[in-house]
Parts: sequence; structure tokens; C-alpha cells
Amino acid sequence: MDSSSLPEVVCAHSPDSDDAFMFYALATGKIRSRLVRFRHELDDIETLNRNAAEGRYELTAISYHAYPHIADKYVLMTSGSSVGDGYGPVVVAGRPLQPAELKGKRIAVPGLMTTAYLTMKLLEPDFEAVVTPFDRILDAVRDRSVDAGLVIHEGQLTFASGGFHSVIDLGAWWKQHTGLPLPLGANALRRELPPEIRSECCRMMRESIQYAFDHHDEALQYALQFARDMDQRLADKFVGMYVNHYTLDCGTVVPQAAQKLLDMGFDAGLVPQKVSLEFVK
Repeated sequence: MDSSSLPEVVCAHSPDSDDAFMFYALATGKIRSRLVRFRHELDDIETLNRNAAEGRYELTAISYHAYPHIADKYVLMTSGSSVGDGYGPVVVAGRPLQPAELKGKRIAVPGLMTTAYLTMKLLEPDFEAVVTPFDRILDAVRDRSVDAGLVIHEGQLTFASGGFHSVIDLGAWWKQHTGLPLPLGANALRRELPPEIRSECCRMMRESIQYAFDHHDEALQYALQFARDMDQRLADKFVGMYVNHYTLDCGTVVPQAAQKLLDMGFDAGLVPQKVSLEFVK
């Protein structure tokens, strides 16, 4: 069958090395579906969150924090989660600071629907959030337009080389307080998709991640074009942090951790409604 006659699934995700690694086989046609054809759209995670709230994409990466805002339109996929197990987004500053000193400070954040922001608010509710594109947060800290910055993506590994100081690693803090990994991002499917299309998308996502694991070097070479300010060694480390066994299948631990995170957010008045996470495979 000519693939152009297949129903199209728009697959939206971030232009980051970890997403590029897991979507490599799908994006380059290393694996193909007989039921659907995929078209990839790339955008930063906060834009993806906002677009998901409008139901724009059939398959999209989202922040776990965004799920209560889109639960009426989407279900979560068991594959594709980005999870930090004892590590995660980092709060950095231009000078040494203690976590308690973040109270009342101006802090650059990558978006109000990111999981990093929710976790930061659970750690310290009292600060002034300055929404800043994720790739300009370190610049804002350097320019002293903010007191500190909440760093996601590759900046978690590169901030020290710029002379910045780590104030706290939110993934480490979360692990210490809950004993659980920190679920940051997930893949979501539009609820209105036919069951056979949803199942096929889940199958293809798992196959794409497994293909990247099985063909690590070629998938990493592809991902390197999306690795900002990182050499191959650092990019490999970053991909390994966020494309792991939880990414292939979230199991029971990640849903448990995500539910706890959102329940805590609701109890703290940070999440608009209490939701039960719903996954499909």
C-alpha cells in the first residue's frame, strides 16, 4: 500500500537529543507502519503543553504536570516517558546559594506547565517565577535579570562549565523525600483515535525506542544534531539519563510517582483538578 494513502498521525515532540534518540527510527523510516503514517512536528515542551490543551496533535510529548489540563482529550502511553531517577532539573545561580535562600527570589522557569516548575513549587512555594525560554535561562542568570534559574534539558549537564552554581537538584530532592523517581515527560495519544490506531501508535513507539537501544551508535549520531552545546560524550550521558528502561515501559513505579506528584500538586493548590492517570499500551 502507498503510505500516502494511510491516515496521518502528527507526532509532536521536543527538538532535544533525548527525544530525537527515542523517535529516531520513526523519524527516519527505519521502522514503518502498515496502518498509519507519521508526520513529526518539533517544538519546545511548554508550547507542546499549550497545544495539547487545544487537542492539536494525535500523538504528543507533554509534561506530566500538564496532564490534568488535557486529561479530557488525551490518554498517556506506557512508552516514551522521560524519568529522572535521583536526578532531574537543577536550580542554578551565579553565586553559591542554599535552597532556603530561594524564598522570595526571582527565578527563571521554562514554563508554568512544566513538571520542573511544579516540583520547584512543591520545594519552595514562595518565589517569583519569570517565564523564560529554556535555552535562555542561563543567560538570564548570567545577566542578573533573575536571581536563579530552573534548568532543564542539556543545561543540566553544561551549567557548571559556564561558571554557574547548583543550588539544588530537584530529582535528587524528590527521590530523597518520596523514594520515587521523578516523572518529567510523557507521550500522550488523543482519546478520539480509533482503538486500533492507538494500539498501533503504542507499538510503533515501543519499537522505535527498542530500535534506538539496539542501534545505539547510529541513533546517537542522529541525536547529536539536536544536542545543544554538548560533545558526543555529554550527549551520550544525557540520552542515557532520560531514555532508559522507564522510557521503554513505565511499569508501575512511574505511574505511582506521577500520581503522587499530581496529588501533592492538587493538595498544594498548584494543580486545578484531581485526576487519575490513565495509560494505554
